[in-house]
Amino acid sequence: MPFRDRADAGRQLASRLTAYTGREDVTVLALPRGGALVGSEIAKLLRVPLDVLIARRIVAPGNDHMTIGAVASGGVQVVDEELCRALGVSDRTVQWLADAQAREVERLERVYYGCHRAPDIRDRTLLLVDDGMATGSSMRAAVTAVEQGRPAGIVIAVPVASYAAYAELSRRAREFVYCHIRDPVYSVGLWYEDYSPVSEQEVCRLLREAVDRSASRSPEAR
Repeated sequence: MPFRDRADAGRQLASRLTAYTGREDVTVLALPRGGALVGSEIAKLLRVPLDVLIARRIVAPGNDHMTIGAVASGGVQVVDEELCRALGVSDRTVQWLADAQAREVERLERVYYGCHRAPDIRDRTLLLVDDGMATGSSMRAAVTAVEQGRPAGIVIAVPVASYAAYAELSRRAREFVYCHIRDPVYSVGLWYEDYSPVSEQEVCRLLREAVDRSASRSPEAR
């Protein structure tokens, strides 16, 4: 396995992101839950803030491994219409599935942003981080969401990505950083020795730790 766990993946990615170390205009924006562990390690090593952007996959009926789209904060929705047609998933079913995930995004916003304020991304360079990218649907929704906030630039950073996802999303980012690229990436979990589930409580803990680190680095704390 290329990665022992998500922290190991974060360290390997951070070694490819050293140009962003200590920059006051940079924020690591991770996709929870698994991406938060990768992003936390990157944020610690680069000495930059950590936050989360919530995106949820829309999966095909009866097949949790088949992603047909995603929704994200800000009312963003992306759907792979060609795949839906191939699978025979109707527009009505897609919208029902998307609405369910949109409600989950709203719930998670209350959970994660209950720990702290939602991030201000305007004029900041964002390192968008997840623990891997097979179809790229969640990251596509995340990119669309942050584009609405007018950041200075978007850098996508993932431990492993498929060629197809890279080809599509690299056009929408200033930089696309990865450790491994393959096609296809059947399951992100296959790239990890330890791909244990991550709880919402763990994500909140990582966010609180990140806030404490940022406070300790501020001029007022010196």
